[in-house]
Amino acid sequence: MKTTQYLTIILCLLSLGACNIFKKSTTSKTGEDTMKTSVITDRKWKLIELAGKPVADKINDKEPFILLQKSDNRYSASGGCNGLGGTFELLENGRIKFSQGMSTMMACENMEIEKGLSEALITADNYSLNGDNLSLNKARMAPLARFKAVK
Repeated sequence: MKTTQYLTIILCLLSLGACNIFKKSTTSKTGEDTMKTSVITDRKWKLIELAGKPVADKINDKEPFILLQKSDNRYSASGGCNGLGGTFELLENGRIKFSQGMSTMMACENMEIEKGLSEALITADNYSLNGDNLSLNKARMAPLARFKAVK
C-alpha cells in the first residue's frame, strides 16, 4: 500500500516537473540582443534628425544628444537647452522603454527640439541600429529620432 502511494507521489512530481521543461525562458537574452545592448549603451549619441526633419549641430550653442548608461540603466540627454534624464529598459528584440525623469527648467530661445526629443523618448518603444546610426521608433512607423555615434 505504501509503495503504491510513494509511486503515485513520485509520478505526480515528475509530471509537474516535466511541464516546466518546455517553457521558453523570457528573461534570457540572445547573443544578438546582448551585442546590440553593448553597442548602444555607454556611448554618446548626437541627435541628427527629429520627426523626419534634420537637426542642426548646435541648438542654443549646445549639441543635442543622448547617453544611455548601462551600469544603472539611466539616460541623460539634452535638446540644446535643459538636461533631461530618467531610466530606460532594454527588452528583447530591440525593444526599449524610457521613463520620464528629471529635467532642468531653464528657458531658452529655441525649445522646439527639446520638446520634440522629450516626447520622442517617452513615445519610443523600439530601436534599430544601422552602423553608427541609432533610430528610436514607435511600432513600425517612421523613426521618431535618429542619432549618430560620437567618436
